[in-house]
Amino acid sequence: MSYLSAIILGLVQGVAEFLPISSSGHLSIFQQFFQLADVEHDHMFFDVLLHLGTLIAVFVAYRKDIAELLREFFAMVHLRRLPAGQHPDLPARRMILMLVLATLPLLLVLPIKDAVETLYTNTFFIAFALLLTGVLLFVSDRLPRGSKTARNASMVDALLVGAAQAVAVVPGLSRSGTTITAGMARGFDRSFAVKFSFLLSIPAVLGANILSISDAIQAGIDTSLLPVYLVGVLVAMVSGYAAIGLLRFVARKGRFGGFAYYCWGAGLVTLILSLIS
Repeated sequence: MSYLSAIILGLVQGVAEFLPISSSGHLSIFQQFFQLADVEHDHMFFDVLLHLGTLIAVFVAYRKDIAELLREFFAMVHLRRLPAGQHPDLPARRMILMLVLATLPLLLVLPIKDAVETLYTNTFFIAFALLLTGVLLFVSDRLPRGSKTARNASMVDALLVGAAQAVAVVPGLSRSGTTITAGMARGFDRSFAVKFSFLLSIPAVLGANILSISDAIQAGIDTSLLPVYLVGVLVAMVSGYAAIGLLRFVARKGRFGGFAYYCWGAGLVTLILSLIS
């Protein structure tokens, strides 16, 4: 793997992981049609590192929210004593329960993990999944603006957003786009829908990496490529942080329609390339 390949893959991972355009779909497209390194099979350790890089971007972007949730979690399980006169932060505790509940549907994906992975080389499937992602984003712009936050969203809301995340494990279907749309459909405030989606990615990415790290070690780690890997990870971190900022801005000020048109265009191009290749 060259430095250029690592930079391109890191940029694709960082930008597409958080913008609602599907990182898995884009990585597959670049690997299938532009002969970039196959990180899923030939550089599994690099794949794990790329996801950790984007995870760090989430921690940095939402460091205050995460610190607050961790403090309240430790208080919930009696590992931290609240200062005298301080009452439990009920919205934070509700948020913790919502995140836990929303993560549970991913367990249903484990039995079909191998079948899902076979779709990463199916560019026809990825093309149609990108087109569907565009539809979801187009619809999300036309949903009524909600007002639900951690204070008044229900556990059913969280579970349905989690179910949407489980469906979005297939390549080409954007995880962030699907979960944000599901949240807005359940009446989430736009900014809260984005925040909940990104915080929900933390246990999802951690869980996926835990499952993948043993396979990566068994496949072998080429230590001579570590400098190349680290450059790619740094690019994924920086571009991922920038993508989070952009999507938060769009949620506050604009619409997701531009991403819908992009996904339709990318889906059509992928479909055409699949037909002629």
